[in-house]
Amino acid sequence: MNTREILAQITKENASDIFIVAGRPLTYKVSGNMKLLSDERMMPDMCRQFVTDIYELAGNRDMHAFEQTGDDDFSFALAGVSRFRVSTYKQRGSYSAVIRIISFTLPHPDELGIPDMVMDLANINKGLVLVTGPAGGGKSTTLACLVDKINCEQESHIITLEDPLEFLHSHKRSIVSQREVCTDTENYLTALRAALRQSPDVILLGEMRDYETINTAMTAAETGHLIFSTLHTIGAANTIDRIIDSFPANQQHQVAVQLATVLQAVVSQRLLPTIDGKIVPAFEVMILTPAIRNLIREGKTHQIDGMIYASTNDSMIAMDTSILNLYRKGVIDKKTALANASNPEMMVKKLN
Repeated sequence: MNTREILAQITKENASDIFIVAGRPLTYKVSGNMKLLSDERMMPDMCRQFVTDIYELAGNRDMHAFEQTGDDDFSFALAGVSRFRVSTYKQRGSYSAVIRIISFTLPHPDELGIPDMVMDLANINKGLVLVTGPAGGGKSTTLACLVDKINCEQESHIITLEDPLEFLHSHKRSIVSQREVCTDTENYLTALRAALRQSPDVILLGEMRDYETINTAMTAAETGHLIFSTLHTIGAANTIDRIIDSFPANQQHQVAVQLATVLQAVVSQRLLPTIDGKIVPAFEVMILTPAIRNLIREGKTHQIDGMIYASTNDSMIAMDTSILNLYRKGVIDKKTALANASNPEMMVKKLN
């Protein structure tokens, strides 16, 4: 089989990722489980050829940057197959790649297990909404569903800044401008500053990588825009601490006050293996209440987790509560619930 045929075959098996690494057979992941395409180990020359083929399938994308730096990220589509997000890299001197398979069409949030309390965040009209979690935890998919909901229901100008582009959005009730870092714009910060002059209502910022980008995003949220973005953090309190700690010490109090004003919600998510061999997301959702805003201003973020856990607000849920609900519904087993609990001792009591 050639590279295109391999990609098509693996896509049909509902795989999420494909791994091209020398010394191991071509491997792909389905519902969190690793599978081998064949028993033949890939040699360095086979990996080089496969990676070269991928660049050709991506429209003869220039390999020069990858060959010089050892890293590259891009996306491409194969008609009738799927879209792919590719990260190429060198390891032990050989060419390697991890390919994320992205559907042309977004599944319905219900099919993905995204609850209404998360989808309702699309109805916020201004401020900062963060979706956080580990890499590969489904953040991009959740954000794409939120953008699609706004696109279907509101008349807005939505600007997405991504590296690379993943889900493609057609214009529905809204206008959607999708910009890819390095291809359409220099970097996130430049694109975000330019976006503020492009009459946006909603801006999706793929990642907040440094304090300058975070600062610009908070300013944009202050001036009446709705900003969606991501961080590789777990839990609302950790997310807030990460943002504040990314600034110089003499600015941190001012940033905490500003963040307490502009932040509207923090969603943390992770993917868990189900009893029937699939995966399901578990969510923590924090809505900024007056009490939580005060905790951020006063530097008492360590109290936030307890406040979420004890909340009677129907639009908030703690991660452990979400995990417990999945266990009680028979979706995940006890071992998975305990392994992913923020407070394992409390989870043991509740499971028993």
